[in-house]
Amino acid sequence: MTIDAQGLTYTELNELVRKAGKKFDIKNALGQRFIAAGLGKAAVNIYGVPGNALGAYMDGAEVTVHGNAQDAVGDTMNSGRIIVHGLCGDTVGYAMRGGEIYIKGNTGYRAGVHMKQYLDKKPILVIGGRTGSFLGEYLAGGLIIVLGLCDQERIVGNFCGTGMHGGKIILRKTSYESVFPPQVRVGTADLTDAKPYIEKYCAYFGVDPAPVLAREYVELTPNSSNPYKELYVQN
Repeated sequence: MTIDAQGLTYTELNELVRKAGKKFDIKNALGQRFIAAGLGKAAVNIYGVPGNALGAYMDGAEVTVHGNAQDAVGDTMNSGRIIVHGLCGDTVGYAMRGGEIYIKGNTGYRAGVHMKQYLDKKPILVIGGRTGSFLGEYLAGGLIIVLGLCDQERIVGNFCGTGMHGGKIILRKTSYESVFPPQVRVGTADLTDAKPYIEKYCAYFGVDPAPVLAREYVELTPNSSNPYKELYVQN
C-alpha cells in the first residue's frame, strides 16, 4: 500500500497511517509532524522529508526514511527502529526509552538528551557523521555512538555529556577532544557492546564495517551516579 502525502495535513496523513496495516509506503512527505507516532508492529518506508517528532512514542514499528528528517526523531520512543538515509535535525532520540535509531549523516543539537534505560529496555542511537552541542545531555541510560564518518575533525559540539548520570557515549577519537564537563569520565572505548550496532549501521547504509571498527574510539561514562549531590548536601 502507498499513501500519497502531497497536500495532506499531518492530521489527515496520520489518520491514513493508522488505517494502513502492517506494511506501507508514504511518498511526497513534506513536513507533516508525528508520522508513525505510537505505531506498533509495522514496516514503513517514507519518501520525502517527514516533519518533527517522527516516531514519537513509537512502540515496535520499523520506519525507514529515504531522505532527511527534521527535529525530535524518536521523541520518547519506546521500541522499534528508525533508519534515516540522510541528515537529521535537533533533539533526535529525546527521552528515548528503548529501540534503535540510525542516522546516516549528521544531526543537530541535543541529540540523545535524557535517554533512559530500564531492565531490558535499552535505547540505542547511532550517528554516522557529526553532531552539535549538548550531545547526551542528562543521559540516564542507553548507548550513543558517533562514528564521525565525515571530513570534519571536530565531530561533537560543546558541553557533550553535561549532567550525564548513566549510560555510555562512544565517539571516534580525534586529535581535537572536546572539553567535557566534570560529570564525565573519558577513557579508551571497549566496542564489545557497540559492535553489533555499528555493524547494523554499516549494513543499512552500505558501508564497509572493517575500517569503521578499526578506528580508535573514546568512551564517556558518568563519574558519579549523583552528579548534583554537592548542590544539595552540605559537608
